[in-house]
Amino acid sequence: MTAKGWMAVAAACAIGVLATSGEAAPRRTAERPVVVELFTAQGCGGCPEANAAVEEAAETAGVIALTYGVDYWDYLGWRDTFAKPAFSARQRAYRSAMRLRGVSTPQVVIGGRSQVSGAREPELETAIQREAARETWPPEIEFRETGRQVGVGSGRAPTGGAEVVAVTYRPGPQVVEVARGDNRGQTVRHMNVVREITRLGDWRGRPVLFDLPATATGEETVVMVQGKSDRRILGAASSR
Repeated sequence: MTAKGWMAVAAACAIGVLATSGEAAPRRTAERPVVVELFTAQGCGGCPEANAAVEEAAETAGVIALTYGVDYWDYLGWRDTFAKPAFSARQRAYRSAMRLRGVSTPQVVIGGRSQVSGAREPELETAIQREAARETWPPEIEFRETGRQVGVGSGRAPTGGAEVVAVTYRPGPQVVEVARGDNRGQTVRHMNVVREITRLGDWRGRPVLFDLPATATGEETVVMVQGKSDRRILGAASSR
């Protein structure tokens, strides 16, 4: 991806797009970062390129990039060191919401509402720009100074309801040497690897305060307000 392309993404994320036809301007998209979720596997031969594309996106202002290891490639002979069944289940929930025929890796889900299979950089750049320019009024998400609680403000709850999810991850890159499977002998690099997903509770459009799960040293938390049925991400914030 060109530097010019990522600058355009950053600009869209930073300043947002004003509503038209005399409507009030939506919140600036800096308050509604674009969540980019990569579903990948260390045993997937086509995944390292997608990992690199998402790592590039992670450096863009206004983008929260998260990497989930999935476990259904383990049968090829290499057990993914980051994978958990809950991460594969999250990907399957997106498949159902988007009415896709199946799950595959690598796959990137943008804002919980669109996806890019294979995670080619030009397509990923376009998808992030489109999501950043979307006119929305997200609920405010505020981490308390103690770091133990998070508040979610008021807003319009979607049909089917919404839930608040805490994603615990380790920021920055991590490198794994793969000894078996399709990537045997290769060094695979991951960015912002997810450790746990915790459902905090329902959000019904009214302000609510949640306790956050404990984190280990060096870990951070992303809190998302997400539709239960369509899985779109209404708002997100990082403790980092």
